[in-house]
Amino acid sequence: MSAFHRFRVRAPRSARARVILIAVVFAVLQLANTTNRDTPDTKNYLSYALDLGGYSKQEAAALTIDYVCAGKASVARRNQAVDVVRFHRPSPTRRVVAECRREQWRGVSARLAAGRTTEHTVPFMPPRFMRIFEARPGYPVLLVPFVTVLGVTWGLWASAVAVTVAGGVLVFLLLRTLRVSTGAALTGQALYYVLPCGTTAMRPMTEGLMMALTLAALWGCALVLQGRVRAGTWLVGGCQAVLFTVKHSQALFLGLCLGLSCAVLLARRRRWDGPLRTLGVVAGCGVLATVLLANALHYPSQSESLQDLLTGHYARPDRVHPWPEFLHLESAFWIEWTRRQLWEPLFLAAVLAAGWGALRRHRTFAVFLMAAAGTGVLNQAAHPDINVWGDRLIVLLWLLPAVGLPLLLDLLARPGARLPGGLLPGPQRRESEVAR
Repeated sequence: MSAFHRFRVRAPRSARARVILIAVVFAVLQLANTTNRDTPDTKNYLSYALDLGGYSKQEAAALTIDYVCAGKASVARRNQAVDVVRFHRPSPTRRVVAECRREQWRGVSARLAAGRTTEHTVPFMPPRFMRIFEARPGYPVLLVPFVTVLGVTWGLWASAVAVTVAGGVLVFLLLRTLRVSTGAALTGQALYYVLPCGTTAMRPMTEGLMMALTLAALWGCALVLQGRVRAGTWLVGGCQAVLFTVKHSQALFLGLCLGLSCAVLLARRRRWDGPLRTLGVVAGCGVLATVLLANALHYPSQSESLQDLLTGHYARPDRVHPWPEFLHLESAFWIEWTRRQLWEPLFLAAVLAAGWGALRRHRTFAVFLMAAAGTGVLNQAAHPDINVWGDRLIVLLWLLPAVGLPLLLDLLARPGARLPGGLLPGPQRRESEVAR
């Protein structure tokens, strides 16, 4: 019997109804913005998906550029409508669309005329930069059925809703697997939607799918701790495999962090056998497979990513000595990032409270949760660019509040349920047996 089927059997019908209700309310609210969720990366993923859907390069370029320009025009129109000086002027839609199309087609037309038609993506940027997106087929494959059936605008919107809703449902399933109360689990689902992780997941980029896969891997870890080792390890391994197709660096980070978590827990117990070792082996094999397969497929290396960062997407000559410059930028980035967080400390407060609650409520799982969320820090450290929109590179760290705060809420709601060592009575004792 699958894990999801067991949830359906055991969970009260009212709980399932509330999960669906929260998801539906969230989806309806997203109708407020069906366009202008895109980022500069979106057009690369969209053109990849259109190519997979059978469109020619010219058709894919036209549909992608129309979508991007419609979003810019929508923003310009809304901004003018609330401008206290210019609100009475004619709509800027036509002017913005015309300027946007001219700008986008200028580079694309020249590159297509030069023969750059063999790639899956439309050549919006130089080849070295576009290779980054050629190595990420997972997200475009997800987009294909949505874009084919619903068109570009509604297809991107619907796919983002589906991925984001799935992430919230996974938070609920994960928390219920840890024997958290239904109310706290529903709170976790809602938190995922309203925190920046939900906002970022609704953008047509890889981050939403990355977070959903990371949550599924965490669910696998929770299943292992509950004694369902086979289902849990298969889920973790499968998530690593799919994550490789979405963003192979994230698959590497997740495998490293989960493997290190298993090693720490095993060393703490001074036992090197049992389910945790199995989980650690699966995570380690995922890391090894990621490295070997990325090399075999000639995916962009760490040095390429470094040059991309320091040359402004290869707009300037390669740096001769990139590492000293990168380390200088890294130091400056984290100093500035910390200053901004201390100025508005909601993020740090949420992370600290969630970490404390997770450790008190379920100490062993908290190690996996903090490790998985910490991949966001690794991702940000690999790209110390303070100008990237909305801290999306570090967004995975928001998974800690989304899951940890409900654990804290559950702990405060029934403080007597906690036993020494962070374990729970009843069915939760199986976690202790697994750990030993």
